[in-house]
Amino acid sequence: MRIFITGGSGLVGSKIAEIAIEKHEIYAGYCHNKPEFGVPVMLDLAKDTDLDRIARIKPEVIIHTAALTNVDDCEANKELAYKINAEGTRRIAELAAELGAFIVYVSTDYVFSGDKGLYKEADEPNPIDYYGYTKLVGEQYCDCVARPCVIYGAKPASGKVNFALWQIKELKNKEKIKIVTDQYVTPTLNTNLAKMLLEIAERRLKGIYHLAGKERISRYEFALRIATKFGLDEDLILPSKMADMGWLAARPKDSSLDTAKASICLTAKPYDLDTALTFLKEEREKC
Repeated sequence: MRIFITGGSGLVGSKIAEIAIEKHEIYAGYCHNKPEFGVPVMLDLAKDTDLDRIARIKPEVIIHTAALTNVDDCEANKELAYKINAEGTRRIAELAAELGAFIVYVSTDYVFSGDKGLYKEADEPNPIDYYGYTKLVGEQYCDCVARPCVIYGAKPASGKVNFALWQIKELKNKEKIKIVTDQYVTPTLNTNLAKMLLEIAERRLKGIYHLAGKERISRYEFALRIATKFGLDEDLILPSKMADMGWLAARPKDSSLDTAKASICLTAKPYDLDTALTFLKEEREKC
């Protein structure tokens, strides 16, 4: 297939491109950092004219991973967040419809309030921050909506390090880190997510899928599991509370996702945390 990936140099998009390039024709959209895999295509979601570059390629599938994802930045600059996450998604989805392309949209667990956790696809979204709101608006336009949770991976992407890489670096440098004990998530390895997204794209599965890790865990316990897997000093991880973090935007306390639907419907199943961290360690050793 001819696949266009927005955010082709990001944590999710780059991994999809890396996996898919073996059997598909891959075009990787990017704004600032040139992608490692696929044919690079400049794409700024804040500019309408850039979409012509997608139209000329005539992709059969668009996997839309690009977004403004910094939660506090979205809260501070709501106009830009809406333009990229909501309006940008609408424009790409409209273009996909014109081209007859199937569009898969990578959304977020932050569409939920976090009041109960282990959310199912049929549960009513109720975001408590502007990032979650803009991503929820984008969901209505797409053939398939995929919701991950706390994505991490073995390599920096778009010049950024993810939670796991940041923690590994800090602990290797013998630095103490504060991690919250009262926020619960289902951490998602980007390799696992990319495989599930690619299968959905290949099979053109419509609807909503929760594509996260299968294990609900606190951020603090997640950090401890990473430290154990990589042989790092757990005593450097200091338990903290969400209220002490000084975040601008509100965060859901429990945005963990129920992945039963994905486990039943997909050949590429959500990983348990030990399997995911084993993959992470193997991938880190290859970097």
